[in-house]
Order: sequence, then structure tokens, then C-alpha cells
Amino acid sequence: MSVLWFSHPSGLEHVTPPGHPEQVARLHAVETGLAPLGLERRAAPDCADADLLLCHPQAYLDRVAGASPASGSVALDGDTHMSPGTLAAARRGVGGCVAAVDAVLDGATAAAFVGCRPPGHHAERETAMGFCLFGNVAIAAKHALERRGLSRVAVVDFDVHHGNGTQDLLWDDDRVLFVSSHQMPLFPGTGAARERGAHGQVLNVPLEPGSGGPEMRAAYEDAVFPRLDAFAPELVLISAGFDAHAADPLANLRWTDADFAWVTEGLCDVALAHAGGRVVSTLEGGYDLDALAAGAAAHLEVLRERLT
Repeated sequence: MSVLWFSHPSGLEHVTPPGHPEQVARLHAVETGLAPLGLERRAAPDCADADLLLCHPQAYLDRVAGASPASGSVALDGDTHMSPGTLAAARRGVGGCVAAVDAVLDGATAAAFVGCRPPGHHAERETAMGFCLFGNVAIAAKHALERRGLSRVAVVDFDVHHGNGTQDLLWDDDRVLFVSSHQMPLFPGTGAARERGAHGQVLNVPLEPGSGGPEMRAAYEDAVFPRLDAFAPELVLISAGFDAHAADPLANLRWTDADFAWVTEGLCDVALAHAGGRVVSTLEGGYDLDALAAGAAAHLEVLRERLT
């Protein structure tokens, strides 16, 4: 049984302005990194509005749809842009996450990866920001809980930026343990250790600029993995950003490909101990194209070897 890789050509139609780091070439880089692994690919389906409504109100969906341009590009904020193909691509990202959860819970695969863009972990309940329109991984968590009968879902975000949107969307839900490791200070300015969620179910792990694998590994061994084991999730969701890599232009952590493999191995151990090995990973950041390709390959190779 292979890791399922959900993707869709619509991601290539989400066109950002020249020089924007969240570019079409990111998907080509992921393709380059994952092609040698022999993963089984599936088309990410369009989501239903009901999926979006698990985390976002109808008024927000209407506002995003109304902003979609017939041509050219519109800016929702200084970082977040829509082209004519953006809305369809964003909906496929959500649909891919929902389908991946279903595939894992139905036993079609132990692990799945959703390699779509735009990313999602900065999108708050009624705010698009940080390149993100919809809360992909938060919607996946709500789908598993509300529709598939799970009681405990863990969401682990190792993107270099704090997953403020995921935190916002899951802040009040004691059925989800949300863990984010991230550089601090850095955009979006949230993610202090004191931010613990309405039920103490949020664990933020700030990492200092210039720190690397040793500091990250110590933080995960000391704080993250024990907290995950105590929570005993029935499903592990990963927001997989590869912008903590030393080569990434948007931040200042010093991770290597081996560090992405190491953290993935630890998350697999948690999933194997508590969740029947069930993992869904979804692409977030990563803006140096070579580092993105290599980091994604390291991540998926571990998922393939450990869980299938």
C-alpha cells in the first residue's frame, strides 16, 4: 500500500504577481522531489461549500468568491492575491484534505499527502492572509471529528511561520491538540508560548532565529512528542511547510533535509502508537525551490517507509 498523493492541475492556475514567493513553480518543485518515490496519485476533488462552512461563515465564502477576478490579479492584502484560477485551486486544496482524511479512515491507505496550493494555515475564520484563503488542515480536522466520529485529532504544524489561522479556527475545540513550531519573531507575529487555546489544547513552540536542527529536536523531544503521546490522537494531521530549511529566503531557521526526515519519523511514531499509523500531511510553505523539492522528498520517503 502506497502513500496517496492528492494533487490537481488547478494549482497551476493560481497565478501570483511576478516575484511573489508563493509561485506556480512551487508545484513543479514538489513534482520533481516526489516523482522518484512512486507514490499513487489521485486528483484532489472540488470541495463542497459544506466543507468550507465547517470553519468559515457563509459571508466570508461570498466575499472571497466575489473578489475572484475575471482577468488579471486582485490583492486581498499585501501578500495574498487572487487570479481567475485561484478560487478553484483553493477549493481543490480543501477537497484534497477532506478526501485524504476519508481515504486514511476508510483504510485505503495509512498515509496521504495533499500537494496543493495555495496553502491554508494562515487563513482565519473571516480573513484571508499570508497567501492563504481557506483553513485546509483545520477543515480536515473538523471533518474527521464532526463527520467521521473521531474524538481526538492532533494537528502538528512545522512550517517556519506560526499557523495563526489553524489556531484561530481550532481555538475553542478541546478535541484537537494543535502544535506549532515556528521561528519567532516572524510573520504573522502570533504563536507565543502563552497562547494555549480555550481549553489548554494549543502548544506553541517558538524557535529563535538562527537556530537549527539541534534546537528543534530538543524542543520536540522535551515538549512536543510527550504532549502528543499524552493526548493519544486517533489521527495525526501535519501542516508540512519546508521554509524552516536553511536555504529558504523568507526566514532564518537552519533546518536540513535530515531534520525534516527526523521530525516526520517522530510524528510517525506517535501515529503508530495511538492512531493506527493514520497520517494526513498537507503542503504549506517552502519558497526555495530546491529546498522544497528535497524537503518534501525527505518527508514523504519517511511516511512511505514507516507507514505503508
